[in-house]
Amino acid sequence: MQKLPVPLLKSWFVNSRRDLPWRKNPTPYAVWISEVMLQQTQVAVVIAYFERWMLRFPTVMDLAQASLEEVVKLWEGLGYYSRARSLHRGAQYLLQHHGGNLPSTPGELEKIPGLGPYTVGAILSFAFRKKAAAVDGNVVRVLTRFAAMEEDVASSKAKKWIWDYAQSILPEEEPWLVVEGLIELGATVCTRQPKCFACPLSANCLGLKKGISDLLPMKSKKVPITNLTRQVAVVKSGEFYLLRKGKKGKLMADLYEFPYLEGEDRSLVHDLLANTFKLSAAFIEELPTVQHSFTRYRATLYPSLWEASKRHEVEGYEWIRASDLDQLPFSAGHRKIINSLKSHHAHITY
Repeated sequence: MQKLPVPLLKSWFVNSRRDLPWRKNPTPYAVWISEVMLQQTQVAVVIAYFERWMLRFPTVMDLAQASLEEVVKLWEGLGYYSRARSLHRGAQYLLQHHGGNLPSTPGELEKIPGLGPYTVGAILSFAFRKKAAAVDGNVVRVLTRFAAMEEDVASSKAKKWIWDYAQSILPEEEPWLVVEGLIELGATVCTRQPKCFACPLSANCLGLKKGISDLLPMKSKKVPITNLTRQVAVVKSGEFYLLRKGKKGKLMADLYEFPYLEGEDRSLVHDLLANTFKLSAAFIEELPTVQHSFTRYRATLYPSLWEASKRHEVEGYEWIRASDLDQLPFSAGHRKIINSLKSHHAHITY
């Protein structure tokens, strides 16, 4: 395996690392929360969420004793909500089995709900200062380019090779600086379009020497994006709105949404309200179109505002007071609809 110049990487990281809130006091809990938040999410977005989270849930006990709805609400906008649910379950597990403290061994960490190999490695390295690799997408880019590894990184063989390589280059002294240095390098320099001129490893990089850095890592084809078109019924009755909470196990579990139907025909909404919900509702107006992306979907939402004469009970839905909407967790697209309602109907009290 290509030998990595550890002293150069360490020196570069110590002098170039970003000032991030979770680096100021890398307790096991802070590392755990930050690393889960950083999955699939940009650092710039995570900073404010992390700071708010640590103010509200400064300890494992605070998180474990909070309601799931409050946890999901604080997570609102970060997406991939299963991460928030796993953190909540994980905190309850830690409170029950470890007195609210994160253990310092791989075997015990792996038992915590939601912790995969990367997060386990990150906690061991950054919080407990152990000699443990943590391989995320940033590290994959750096190591495959540095060693000019041209196999599909999605294959089990390539994954094992990268993890073994990442572990083998760790020194006995301050190994955590190398782990975090690799992540930082991948996030700021060895990006999708590599800035090789600014890389401390460029003189030894085989990918650069072969002229293939920008082609690596080799990846199998991405999962295609599915486009969705949805008609959203924003139904109000006085100061109440008709909403549904996502069911357990579903993509939008624990998040609130307005009723909606798949399709481009706007008459579908009238049929839903009159024939399925048995509501006597009058159309008020079309609301601004909303674009909403999640996992492998890109949804276009066409919301319309309706006024129901009476608040009949609708199976699977509940009538919620407008003033309570800001306290509930919504999917990103439906939160945009609420914000649109506020700006277009300033007279309505929320």
